[in-house]
Amino acid sequence: MSKPVSKQRQCVLVTGVSRGLGRAMVGELIRLGHTVAGAARTGSALDELRTAHPEPHRWSKVDVCSDREVADWAKHLASVGFVPDLLLNNAAVINANARLWEISEADFSRVIDTNVKGVANVLRHFLPAMIERGAGVVVNFSSGWGRSTAGEVAPYCATKWAIEGLTQALAQELPAGMCAVPLNPGVIDTDMLRSCFGKGAAHYPTPEVWARRAVPFLLALGPADNGSPLTAPGR
Repeated sequence: MSKPVSKQRQCVLVTGVSRGLGRAMVGELIRLGHTVAGAARTGSALDELRTAHPEPHRWSKVDVCSDREVADWAKHLASVGFVPDLLLNNAAVINANARLWEISEADFSRVIDTNVKGVANVLRHFLPAMIERGAGVVVNFSSGWGRSTAGEVAPYCATKWAIEGLTQALAQELPAGMCAVPLNPGVIDTDMLRSCFGKGAAHYPTPEVWARRAVPFLLALGPADNGSPLTAPGR
């Protein structure tokens, strides 16, 4: 049985809003009446979001790999009274298909720094205000490759397995009334999937189709889900 969707207006923090799942979630969250603060590294995409969705929504150029930039972002949002009810750690990158020993140190570090350290940076600077308030849901985006593996994407698999463990450990640390879950979003036709699957990615749902089912599911998460490895609804 599906859960009831939260009807209360929520403040939602989303990383990686320039494209793919992040951009699609933004559109659906705002359509459903929620307030969004989003970050990305791409200035042109943020300009488009500011035009399409002005205040109270807020869009910031932030590299989640930089602890300093994330700290400044959190301070800015706190100064305008924005504390996330729902935190969606979505930003991620993937390596170009290659066998592990053929992947450069720089490319390996890029994946680790974004997908693991970036998530930790966001949690470090946004969780304290959520904990002080005593409520909030954290969703750290994992992957099917955080619960299984495939050749030629070993760095990406490593990061998503890390997200599973990090999130389930975090769930044990949070006070009662809060929630942290690792989420496998499923297989969606994004730029990231195309880098792995090529034209075969077109057989899967678009981010917009995915978001129409996934966003209500995310909005309905609560303390009873804490620590559960979840998978977003399918087609």
